[in-house]
Amino acid sequence: MPSETPAFDLRAVVLSGFLPAALFAIGEGAIIPIIPIAADNLGAGLAFAGFVASLILVGELIGDVPSGVVVGRIGERNAMIGAAVVSVVGLLVCTWAPNPWVLAVGVFLVGVSTAVFALARHAYMTTAIPVHVRARALSSLGGVFRFGYFVGPFIAAGVVHLTGTTQSAFWIHITCCLLAAVVLLVIRDPATGARGFRKPHRASRPTTPDATTASAATAATTATEPPADTGAQFVQDEAHGLFRTIRTHRKVLLRLGSGAGLIGALRAGRQVILPLWAVSVGLDDSTAALVIGIAGAVDFALFYTSGQIMDRWGRLASALPCMVGLALSYFLLAWSGHLETRVGWFVGIAIGMSLANGVGSGILMTLGADLAPRDHPAPFLGAWRFTGDFGSAAAPLLISGVTAVASIAVASGVMGVLGLVGAGVLLRYVPRYLPRRLR
Repeated sequence: MPSETPAFDLRAVVLSGFLPAALFAIGEGAIIPIIPIAADNLGAGLAFAGFVASLILVGELIGDVPSGVVVGRIGERNAMIGAAVVSVVGLLVCTWAPNPWVLAVGVFLVGVSTAVFALARHAYMTTAIPVHVRARALSSLGGVFRFGYFVGPFIAAGVVHLTGTTQSAFWIHITCCLLAAVVLLVIRDPATGARGFRKPHRASRPTTPDATTASAATAATTATEPPADTGAQFVQDEAHGLFRTIRTHRKVLLRLGSGAGLIGALRAGRQVILPLWAVSVGLDDSTAALVIGIAGAVDFALFYTSGQIMDRWGRLASALPCMVGLALSYFLLAWSGHLETRVGWFVGIAIGMSLANGVGSGILMTLGADLAPRDHPAPFLGAWRFTGDFGSAAAPLLISGVTAVASIAVASGVMGVLGLVGAGVLLRYVPRYLPRRLR
């Protein structure tokens, strides 16, 4: 008689899935506004401080390539624990960095480990959550990520104010990574009932060509071993043949994917340019983190509203206001640099950027899901995510480069122009590739 399917344990998923994700996101949210300021305190100029800050996103882009293979080989839970440990190593390097170059190495390590953790987290939720509630669970996971970006800067502002040193913010992320690893080791895995590290299941291949023996071996394996990790298999499929998939879908990725890359660029650019602008207008470390935290609260508050906008009025109703709003915010930032009230303008523009970004919450994942082939979506989704991450990694490098040869105001203006270009690309190609009901 077949055994009954175990009841879905929501509490176990919340503790083993959402809690580690929330901890990791809080830690990352605490250090992102601090990285350019820490580089500045170590003697870096504005341009090099922007370059150091960009390395966390460059690390994520590079980490995207092998992360699917890593998760597929060692399993989602093990990959998250390992990524947390590697992140701690990078954060310790940041904490004890004697100069901006060493800080850059630590930030890069954190970026690579973040890519592995994020992909493993996605795969883990795919494995642990039943299909009938998976969409809501993954949507909530996105909200958890934004919650971390909302809470993290406030914690960083308090810690930096109490300790008087910028590097103390890195200890917040160290603590969060260690707590996430402990949770993953202690809490039972709802998919298997196991705790701690576990060896991922791989289907064994028969060593003999005899069909009867192979069939018997398969039946015995099925009876004694748990089913394969569907989440790990999904992300492994995403990573397999990434560049071949990009070539196969080059038309849509070059056209609509370029718009996705520009969305990622404008979003990532604000994470670098706002802390740099805070340094340029003379804000102290804790005040800058506080302002960015308040802006993050606005972003966090809109993640569900964005989904409602897309479902009711279409994808463009979310994507276009997001891009145009971010572009105008960059232009206003460039214009306000010479004003005596530039600090007040900075606060208002930071909140305006978060408002625009919040309206577009989830747009990249939604467009990717709309465009992916129904029969085998994983490879396309991996290529789509890589396209967006490429824009996210390139934007901070562009900002630091333009700041080095011109000024941070010019860099902000360049980002505004890219935002308008991105809005035009989306307006041109979303109607071409999506059905009318989804536009």
